[in-house]
Amino acid sequence: MLLKSLAGSRGWWLPVFLFLCPATLVQSQQNSSKPRPVRRASQEFAGQKIFAANCSACHGLDGKGSERGPNIVSRPEVQRLSPAELNSIVSTGIPGTGMPAFEQLGKPALSSLVAYLKTLQGKGAHEQLPGNPANGKSVFFGAANCSSCHMVAGQGGFFGPELTTYGQTHTADEIQTAITNSASRESRRNAVTVTTQGGERYEGMVRNEDNFSLQMQSADGAFHLFSKADLKSVDHPQDSLMHKDYASRLTATQLKDIASFLLDVAEKAPVKEPSKGKQESE
Repeated sequence: MLLKSLAGSRGWWLPVFLFLCPATLVQSQQNSSKPRPVRRASQEFAGQKIFAANCSACHGLDGKGSERGPNIVSRPEVQRLSPAELNSIVSTGIPGTGMPAFEQLGKPALSSLVAYLKTLQGKGAHEQLPGNPANGKSVFFGAANCSSCHMVAGQGGFFGPELTTYGQTHTADEIQTAITNSASRESRRNAVTVTTQGGERYEGMVRNEDNFSLQMQSADGAFHLFSKADLKSVDHPQDSLMHKDYASRLTATQLKDIASFLLDVAEKAPVKEPSKGKQESE
């Protein structure tokens, strides 16, 4: 029934599962500090090896996507799938698409693979908090001024990525690294600097782009639509537009508190319902 339903739609699932293919993955996962049953831990370890051999080259080392395949970790559409639904899709594939069937792996292997994927999807949600969430909220909306660009739980800015569910797919260490190390920030992929033929220069985030036009949003909230024929250059900086001095501006305690705030918010946040007929942005 699931595959019949999926086959009858040209919605979000096609790009999500189109590029499942072999690869390698070497990455340890940060797990909850609470002891887990040996059987569950062993199953997830087996699933990690299966993911390495069948999925990661296209979906990225951490499942968050690459140039060859989409994000299957933090996309709400994938997170909403139950283990049984994921198992069915991976096992049978999707006829008429590039998503092959992996039924030959066998039921135990498929169960381990799905268990590992679910671990990737929620690895930050139940992590032990390294700091104080209340203090982290104060820093986020105060001294660090993160809220000038980022929105959390309906409060804050719009220029940077929305962070309400960020902690569902990122550990405390990853969150702190993203704050202090600009090279690790995922949002840098959407940063753009355009220069018109007349020499005017604009910096901002790409909101829409095709072969002929580019729409960007600058830090003041204004949208700018350009015909690419009228542009002298379009540059995508290697670095993000986020401030680069947080490592010196914030103390270690403040960084831990911000990470704790985002993890705490993410654990309480409901899974976002996707818009019908539209793909959610990463």
